[in-house]
Amino acid sequence: MPKERGTAAELAAADFMDKLEHPMKMEIEALRAIVRDADARLVEGIKWNAPSYSVDGQDRVTFNLQGKGMIRLVFHAGAKKNDLNVRATLGEDPTRLLEWAADDRAIVKLVDMDDVREKADKIGETVRRWLEATS
Repeated sequence: MPKERGTAAELAAADFMDKLEHPMKMEIEALRAIVRDADARLVEGIKWNAPSYSVDGQDRVTFNLQGKGMIRLVFHAGAKKNDLNVRATLGEDPTRLLEWAADDRAIVKLVDMDDVREKADKIGETVRRWLEATS
């Protein structure tokens, strides 16, 4: 059953984005839409001073806005390291987007709007596969 939009966390995320001053804000907004549209269960909030997405209270995808000239999407299996080996569960990455930081964490880097547009479908697919592997 799809969840209802407009939770306190989602309102906080909207407020955060309204106030955000970032050279790649347009790309961030486009990526937010791609991630949100990938799965209706995702709840958007703010973690680590960036948009973050959870399912059933478990963090799964978080933006890292600190890189110079890029945005990172961090795919993880929660806020704390755990024994879940998402890399093994997912197997080969058909999108070739994921850069593995650990067995339970991977990163996708995006450098500009063309990059976001070019990878949009693959990002959505990666979000769906990640949620399936971590559920």
